[in-house]
Amino acid sequence: MKQAIQFGAGNIGRGFMGAILERAGWHVTFADVVEPIVDAINAQKHYTVHILDHECYDWEITNISAVNSAGPNIAPAIARCDLITTAVGPLVLPKIAVTIAQGIRTRIAAGNTEPMNVICCENGLRTTTRLKNETFKHLSAEEIAFCDEHIGFADCAVDRICPKPSFENPLDAAVEEYTEWDVERSAWKGPLIEVDGLTYTDNLMACLERKLFTLNSGHAICAYLGSLRGYETIIDSIRDDAIGNLVHKAMRESGEGLIREFSFDPDAHHAYVERIFRRLQNPQLKDEVQRVGREPIRKLSPGDRLIKPLTTAASYGLPVDHLVYGAAAALHFDCPDDPQSVEMLATIKTDGVERTLTAYSELTAENPLYHRILEVYRALGKH
Repeated sequence: MKQAIQFGAGNIGRGFMGAILERAGWHVTFADVVEPIVDAINAQKHYTVHILDHECYDWEITNISAVNSAGPNIAPAIARCDLITTAVGPLVLPKIAVTIAQGIRTRIAAGNTEPMNVICCENGLRTTTRLKNETFKHLSAEEIAFCDEHIGFADCAVDRICPKPSFENPLDAAVEEYTEWDVERSAWKGPLIEVDGLTYTDNLMACLERKLFTLNSGHAICAYLGSLRGYETIIDSIRDDAIGNLVHKAMRESGEGLIREFSFDPDAHHAYVERIFRRLQNPQLKDEVQRVGREPIRKLSPGDRLIKPLTTAASYGLPVDHLVYGAAAALHFDCPDDPQSVEMLATIKTDGVERTLTAYSELTAENPLYHRILEVYRALGKH
């Protein structure tokens, strides 16, 4: 039986990758540092994935186990597994890189030359490549040569909304019905696997930026505007006509940039934007704006969901009147439980919003977008 290790046993790990692999006949070992979750998985050996959409149904997930990702049993598990997936957040990747390097050394010592593939299922561009580079920092030249021959690090684009669950069984997960998991074919080692919901692509960057510029961008803009208006969930935020109309127009502005950047068929991409916008209106998804808005510093970085769509569309001379609201609203995001929100607001207070915007986005006063974001930021602060 094929063996997979899913780093991160949270709602995304259990509801998305772990569930899809288990339903394709794989044994899934969840690797996490939260001992109560690890213990619960090993004790119960099952959980339910609740598909929340216009039609609701359940998946029962049973072929599972768990291991502490900081403990002694993770390296032997890596030594014998066929696939590693992650859903830990980009900031945690350097930490698990150390663990994966240890597992690779154990694999080499065991003489296992069967192909193994690693896929980072994170919201970001080329996060698997980042994990590979971090992992190689902890390997010798000979061990890297082994990886080059036997271990694939395949970047991917993932798309599935996984709201925070609230079930009697804390292991149960909630997801929408829609799923997209596009994996870069050229980086794969060994025979391609067949998993329902997983597809292979030869143009991953187009898939990555289409998702990041559309769903992630619209989701974030909705969260930040909703937070400013005191809404608790995405669905409540988007039902506010002012927010919903602005988010929709921002997604269309972003889409025009994508059409030019990747030569997408305009009609097909416009239909994709409308499909994504409808997903944000799923009444079953009580996704919290505080969760969606977390880590605003990362989301304000030059290559992420707020700034990259803005600069891309502007580079083609396209309108960005609604896209600018994303970065402007993000600079107001106040979530005391989010370290990045706390840090950002403290930096704005001490250094000023102008320097803070430049530090996070790399936009300077020479760029017209810098001034447009600040203008909207100040206008939003008056309401």
